[in-house]
Amino acid sequence: MNTSKTIEQKQTTQPRVEKKSKKLTKMSVIRGIIYFFLILLVIVCFIPFYMMMINATRSNSEILRGFTLIPSNALLDNYETLNSYISIWIGFWNSFVIAAAVTVLNSYFSALTAYALVVFDFKWKNVIFVTFIIMMMVPGQLGLIGLYDLASALGMLDTYWPLIIPSIAAPFTVFFFRQFLITTMPMSILESGRIDGAGDFYMFHRLVLPILSPAIATMGIFTFIGSWNNFLLPLVIIRSPRLYTIPIMIRQLQGSPVASNMGAIYLGIAISVVPIMIAFLFLSKYIINSITAGAVKE
Repeated sequence: MNTSKTIEQKQTTQPRVEKKSKKLTKMSVIRGIIYFFLILLVIVCFIPFYMMMINATRSNSEILRGFTLIPSNALLDNYETLNSYISIWIGFWNSFVIAAAVTVLNSYFSALTAYALVVFDFKWKNVIFVTFIIMMMVPGQLGLIGLYDLASALGMLDTYWPLIIPSIAAPFTVFFFRQFLITTMPMSILESGRIDGAGDFYMFHRLVLPILSPAIATMGIFTFIGSWNNFLLPLVIIRSPRLYTIPIMIRQLQGSPVASNMGAIYLGIAISVVPIMIAFLFLSKYIINSITAGAVKE
């Protein structure tokens, strides 16, 4: 009896094991195909950056011959040619100062505004939120003339203030932070803080900002990149060459003697994208945390 039972059990379990193994094999094949296409996508996205870095080390004649994967030895010559016409590191520093200030102000005041929209109940709360949504649909270029006239009236032309101060009002950042707080911040934390006698600013800095840190890092990256790559507004506001940002300096290379040296131009572009690549390298995990926050609830 026992022998016949074990034989029957083996006969019933064997198809299950085979079915499970086939399912695992199928999943492994699908996973391998997905990984293959992801690796291919990474390679395709990385090729333009790699070509830029390689061409920054090559002379103009070598670039005209075609692309190669091997770096050349013309990096110092390209740097001397580039530095003889523009002060690339001054532009680098100017862009960094503006982008850092814009990122800090944008993140802090947008978080403060989102906190007020989520926590407090006041009369025009919904009207203000709808206004933010409407302003998200308006292109920023439409306000360029008005901003120029306002900066001229306040005597702020040829300064960085018109590039930094408007970053305090960022409708999309406020919208993003508000939605993030609604999905991730339990109101019981704030109620406990109020019971303990904590003020709103104390709770904002000690409780809300740590919760918002993934969202702040995410929007901080995009804000930094947008400010770093901003070309039109600095071109209109700034007039002194010593205050030029990197995009304006790179634009100056066109029509200059340096334009005939493609290696120097590639080197200038490579220097301008280094901070962006570093920002993504160190803060990309926060983007993933921000995207997945609130997706799973306990």
